[in-house]
Amino acid sequence: MLSYLLVFAASAGVSFVATPLVRRLSLGLGWIDRPSDRKVHPKPTPTAGGLAIFLGVAAGLGLSRMIPFLSSLHETTSDIEATLVGAVTILAVGVIDDARGVSAIGKLAGQTLAAGIVALLGVQLLFFYFPGQGIVSLDPTLAIPLTVVWIVAMMNAVNLIDGLDGLAAGMVAIGAIAFFLYMFRAPGVDGQPSTAALLSAVAAGSALGFLPWNFHPAKVFMGDSGAMLLGLLMAVATISGVGRNTYPPSGGDLAVIAIPVAVPLLVLAIPVLDVVLAITRRMWRGRGITHADKEHIHHRLLDIGHSHRTAVLLMYLWSALISGCALAVAFIDGRALVGAVVGIALVVAVAVPKVVLGWTSPGSHRRGGRRNGHAETPVAPPGPAPTSPSPTEPERPTAIRDSA
Repeated sequence: MLSYLLVFAASAGVSFVATPLVRRLSLGLGWIDRPSDRKVHPKPTPTAGGLAIFLGVAAGLGLSRMIPFLSSLHETTSDIEATLVGAVTILAVGVIDDARGVSAIGKLAGQTLAAGIVALLGVQLLFFYFPGQGIVSLDPTLAIPLTVVWIVAMMNAVNLIDGLDGLAAGMVAIGAIAFFLYMFRAPGVDGQPSTAALLSAVAAGSALGFLPWNFHPAKVFMGDSGAMLLGLLMAVATISGVGRNTYPPSGGDLAVIAIPVAVPLLVLAIPVLDVVLAITRRMWRGRGITHADKEHIHHRLLDIGHSHRTAVLLMYLWSALISGCALAVAFIDGRALVGAVVGIALVVAVAVPKVVLGWTSPGSHRRGGRRNGHAETPVAPPGPAPTSPSPTEPERPTAIRDSA
């Protein structure tokens, strides 16, 4: 555990120190995310914070090579090198998108390229555990396409929830910590170093190091460069962990839920659910699935009267509760005990918004000109919007970031 904690601390520390430097670089180069009718931030904000997150990732993985317990992973598997190559590739795509803007098709092509490189370098979904069937080995002709689809899906899942300050970074950190705990105790590990646990620790550290600068009001955005990078890390971690594990679950009859796809889906349930709802909503309305809107879960929390911070904290809470239930299902033997854990989680999920955060009824937070304890911003009278540039940021033409 100590080795993982050292890697976690290195990633968090480097990400934290590098973020204000990247912010200054973004201001100097004009990499600014400007407000629009489908975004919630009120003022131009520097972006491309993924550069700082990448430095945290590189620091954590670099340190792992010097720690005796983890150094063997660099010799026995190509997953770490594949992750770094894929990370550089998707970082380049993301920075270009943050700086100049990339079409949805262009971004998808870049994601597929990064995922394909990772798969060809050896990171592949090779095994699944199906209840009643045991471990099923996948043919490479099927494993590679499934791997690419999973990586692209996870990158887009994180990218879609990057709609409020601190939301993506916090939720990735929660999911990564939960998945680390799962892999640390997974069947077949037996105290041996785990690439999945290492990547989870690095992802959690890099996200948490970036979070203080990104929490509302954000001083810098992670941009598509950061969101897609964190999605790539989580995808590779889940593939390396449960998608290549030849051991079945070991928590009793309820552990059959903890199959290779269900574990990461439960740990990352909120962003995955948001992706499914977004695709369904857009197809139902006859729109392309890449059509951006403001109807994601976090947008709806704002619409019913929650403040920016409260909406983010609610999403944190739900993600942590679902992740905790996933761990309980995976490791606790006994339906009654697991049912009790899930029941308590449901009570907390309902009670906390009502008791602690004051969630009473839709729209009640707007009464009296206030919103969940925060004064509402007065509505400007009709007329032309001011066009003067921000005094602290250079006025340079910058493409709007295409985040869903």
